[in-house]
Amino acid sequence: MSEFTFIVKRKRVFSPSDYVAGVLGGDRSMLARAITLVESQRPEHQAIAEEVVAECLKRSGKSIRVGITGAPGVGKSTFIEAFGLSLIEAGRRVAVLAIDPTSEKSRGSILGDKTRMEKLAQSDQAFIRPSPSSGALGGAAPKTREAMLLCEAAGFDAIIIETVGVGQSEIAVHSMTDFFLLLMLAGAGDELQGIKRGIMEMADLIAITKADGTNVQKAKLAQQEYAQALRLFPPNPNGWSPRSLTCSALTGEGVREIRDLIFDFEKQMTENGWLARKREAQAAHWLRQTLERELLSRFYSSEAVKAKLPLLEKAVRSGEISPFRAAKELLNLLP
Repeated sequence: MSEFTFIVKRKRVFSPSDYVAGVLGGDRSMLARAITLVESQRPEHQAIAEEVVAECLKRSGKSIRVGITGAPGVGKSTFIEAFGLSLIEAGRRVAVLAIDPTSEKSRGSILGDKTRMEKLAQSDQAFIRPSPSSGALGGAAPKTREAMLLCEAAGFDAIIIETVGVGQSEIAVHSMTDFFLLLMLAGAGDELQGIKRGIMEMADLIAITKADGTNVQKAKLAQQEYAQALRLFPPNPNGWSPRSLTCSALTGEGVREIRDLIFDFEKQMTENGWLARKREAQAAHWLRQTLERELLSRFYSSEAVKAKLPLLEKAVRSGEISPFRAAKELLNLLP
């Protein structure tokens, strides 16, 4: 064999049963492959992914699902690492689905959450999966829900979804989790004016982060302000009273209290039947989301639409036709 001869190894092609067996067996490498599969836009991958998710769905649902959001700089990744380690200390297996924003220009993402959660990433009881948002609204990636179900099927009983930021569109993450945690930073302006009422109404807990050193007093004051504001909101139909706490991922102060409060929430919501009812409503919402995504995919993959769309776009740009009429013409092309 010549010194310039290279041996090329073919990539193994996995069947749906290979993926399912690997995920259910707790193979973290296969779990990562399965999530990559469901995130793929290739039709042949999507067909396999549907089979895998359908099989794994039967073994999912046995976790507490926590959505965590907060403005940039609030310390989400640092908090999640401390929180995740606390969950592991309590006997839970933790999966973190960290969503990174996708650049509108380059379509790329940094996906650096594993480096920001180094200690948690080293634990055998943790699985961290960064995913690009791919422009999806709602603070989540397009296939976050499917990834979450795969993690549950792999035996992770605490799922954390870290959103891209904070804003009006965080409803998507709220619609797929049980507990919604909003992280805030004291001393960053008017606490109650710096965040929208809508996101506060969704929160089951508001945690003031970085409550250490000289920032302790400011954090306590902010916590009291939020506690007063939360009391003004209408009562939750599930019987839970949202509250506010302070914490420090640096010192660990307050992290265990947040963990235990979430466990209390899980116990209360399970006993009163609300958790089961919410999961049913979330499944119906997933159906509607899937329908919308499938309809859009079929619309843009239509050969008739592909041929007509550029012409109508040009007509809309020049003012020859209204966007409404152009849209109707395109929709009428579908069978």
